[in-house]
Amino acid sequence: MKKMVSSSLQRRIALRRKLHILRTLTNSKSVKKSSIIMDSLLYIYKLKLKLEAIKREYSNLMEIKRQYIYLMEHIQVPEEVKVEKIGETFLVKVICKKGDENKLVSILEVFDEMGVNVVQASVSCNYYFSMEAIVAAQNPAEAMDVRQVTQLISKAIDKKG
Repeated sequence: MKKMVSSSLQRRIALRRKLHILRTLTNSKSVKKSSIIMDSLLYIYKLKLKLEAIKREYSNLMEIKRQYIYLMEHIQVPEEVKVEKIGETFLVKVICKKGDENKLVSILEVFDEMGVNVVQASVSCNYYFSMEAIVAAQNPAEAMDVRQVTQLISKAIDKKG
C-alpha cells in the first residue's frame, strides 16, 4: 500500500513540476491545470503563427533577391570611358559590360604600349566591368592628350580575345 501512495505522490509532484515549467515558459498567470494547458496551447498557436509569418517574409526576401540577381545579370551597361588630365597624370574611368575577354589585361597592355605607369587603381567586375585608375607617363616629355588616351582605351575594351 505504501508503494502505491508513494507512486501516486510522485506522479502528482511530477505533474506539478511540469505545470510549473509550462507556466514559466508561457508566462501564464493561471493556477488551474486546465487553464495552464489552455494558455500553453494558445502560446504554441501564437508561436506557430509567428513562424509562418517569418517563413513568408523569408520567402518574399528570397524572391526579391532572385529578381535582383536576375536584373543585375541582365542589365544593359552602357560603355563609358572617361579620361581627365590632372597635372602630369590622367584619371581614367572605365565602365562596360563584362564579357568573356579579359578587359583588364587589354587595358594594362594599352597602358604599357602608351608608356604610362599605373599609380593607383581599383577594379570591380561583379556584374559589369568597372575600373578607376590614375596613370602617369614614364617620360613626362612625351605629350599625350585626353582624346588619344580615351581612344586607345576604348579600342582595348572593344578588342575580342
